This record gives sequence, C-alpha cells and structure tokens, in this order.
Amino acid sequence: MSRRSSSDREKNRAPGQRQLRVGEEIRHLLAELLERGNMRDPDLRDATITVTSVDVSPDLRNATAFVMPLGGQDKERLLAALRRAAPWFRGRVSEKAGLRTAPEIRFALDRTFDEADKIGALLRRPDVARDIKDE
Repeated sequence: MSRRSSSDREKNRAPGQRQLRVGEEIRHLLAELLERGNMRDPDLRDATITVTSVDVSPDLRNATAFVMPLGGQDKERLLAALRRAAPWFRGRVSEKAGLRTAPEIRFALDRTFDEADKIGALLRRPDVARDIKDE
C-alpha cells in the first residue's frame, strides 16, 4: 500500500478552525479598510467593494480575498488597483490582526454571483422548468 504525501492530504482536507477564523478576521479588516476609503490610489478612493470571503492557506502565509465591486462595474480596473495596493493592505492587516506574520494577500473576483445567475437562467428555461414543475 502506498503512502500519500502530506501535500495530497492537505489538498483534500477541509479548512481548519484556525484558517476559518483568520480568514474571517482578515475579511473584516479588509472590508473596514475599503469602507474608510482613505487610500492613495484614486481608483480605490471612491469605490464600493464587497469582500465576500477570504481563503487562507493551511500555513497562514497566503490569503486570497474574493471581492466584487458594487453593481459589478469596472471589475478589472478595480481588481488591478487592489493588486497594486496589496502590500499596503498586508501592512494594515499585520498591524491590526495580531498575527505573528501577516499573510501575502491576493485579490480575485468572486465568480459565485455569475455562477448563481447561470444556474438561475438554466432553471428558468422552459424545458428544464417543465421537468422540475410540481404536479
């Protein structure tokens, strides 16, 4: 019987309690920083951005923040601005989170809203609606 490597186990494991707690704390801190709007980057200054979730790696060194601009407008421009400001966000999170080392923060667009729209559109199709209609 072959042994699995530790990386195989980590890929299939659900996030631990500490990962979830740290991710939620980072999400709150990022949302607070974005709400204040006192950033140097003019693209971020007046932007309304929602931080939907933050996934943290098992070693707590990397975090991916999933974001969505209000109304889904200017996604790419705002994502580029967030990526430029990532070191600034890391510094502020480091100050406030009380972690030994602040994770490297990456920003990505939250695609769950798009997926939900696709599923909703599929369920509204006449041929699918006919099959799921209560009789």
